[in-house]
Amino acid sequence: MKRLLPLLGLLASAAALSAEGNTQPTAPAPFPYFVANCFNCHGTEGRVNSAIPAIAGRDKAYLEETLKAYKAGTKQATIMNQLAKGYTDEEIVVLADYFSRQK
Repeated sequence: MKRLLPLLGLLASAAALSAEGNTQPTAPAPFPYFVANCFNCHGTEGRVNSAIPAIAGRDKAYLEETLKAYKAGTKQATIMNQLAKGYTDEEIVVLADYFSRQK
């Protein structure tokens, strides 16, 4: 037991030092794979220079409401009705959150 105490102290010190020395920035959290489906038309960050609307920075509630309306068929569009049907309500919330946070 007496040999174990110094070892535990050494391990605790090493852990504390490694936690203090870790100053590298953490990588941004990856976005869910299905967000990339929007990139083809709306651009990689929700901005595009075309007739397709930019969705970057739009209000989260607006994006969520609009996607759910496309999914339900109560809002008409050329392709969005079909695309929105492929997402669960939870995925729609994630999409709305992601694009609302883009600048």
